[in-house]
Amino acid sequence: MQITAVVVTFNRKELLKKNIDCLRKQSKPLSRIIVVNNGSTDGTHEWLDSQKDLMVIHQANVGGSGGFYTGIEQAYQTEADWIWCMDDDVFPRTNCLEELLKEAKENNIGILAPRRLMEGEIFCHDFQQYNLTNPFASMYAQRLDNPKVNAPIEIKGTAFEGPLIRREVVEKIGLPNKDLFIFCDDTDYCIRTVQAGFRIMYIPAALMDKQKFFSNDTWAERNRKKKWKRYYQIRNSAFLNHRYGKTWSVRYLRGFINVFGYIATAFFTAPFSKAWEWNEIPKLWKAYQDGIHERLGIIS
Repeated sequence: MQITAVVVTFNRKELLKKNIDCLRKQSKPLSRIIVVNNGSTDGTHEWLDSQKDLMVIHQANVGGSGGFYTGIEQAYQTEADWIWCMDDDVFPRTNCLEELLKEAKENNIGILAPRRLMEGEIFCHDFQQYNLTNPFASMYAQRLDNPKVNAPIEIKGTAFEGPLIRREVVEKIGLPNKDLFIFCDDTDYCIRTVQAGFRIMYIPAALMDKQKFFSNDTWAERNRKKKWKRYYQIRNSAFLNHRYGKTWSVRYLRGFINVFGYIATAFFTAPFSKAWEWNEIPKLWKAYQDGIHERLGIIS
């Protein structure tokens, strides 16, 4: 059985080194490790070129979605039976892959998801249901953050932070949507996986630690650092609701409610904080419009 890890990285050399070290120490050895370097400028390029046991792909910064598109495509072409995807800021424990593979026997299981921990606490982007009918509730229902869940359980969605993807999923639904750039590419891929008839299983015994960011930042500092990401958050969320919503209200109203919250925050916060500026409001509205018209890609 061929198992290939796909790691997407951008300007986090030290975290990447720790991630690769964890992959090399897996109790179930990997067939290969593919690292997709999205245009790093911090010495990552040079370090990767010195690592002879890695398959390295250097490309421009096309975001997480573009990175996983490239990496999964390469893993598929090199005959991987399972493809283990992750960012550079997660660190699988020694038996993580081995625990995931214990649940890989059934043919209709398409994705196996680990339990992620941040400073010992469950860090959860895993959920058991999609809400595609009620615009006043989140798309993500029954979030799986209960530590009492101690046995494998079926879920509907997970993040690209450790999912083990069966080759047959790629054969049937294709690659991630690279035009999303960042945010929601994992949700989009999970929805397509479930719609294609595959199951996604959450494996709490497969543990993976996640790096904590912004721990000492104030609310204003965190929002200022994440400012450039807001367009993609709003647009891609609106895109998902429009593409997969089962009612008119989900396809249009849920995204509108979301962007209205951002606009209101910007309007009332701008006079008092550098986290928001009034001139951002037109861009927020454009993000919603682009989402419901499914205009994707990287903005200039």
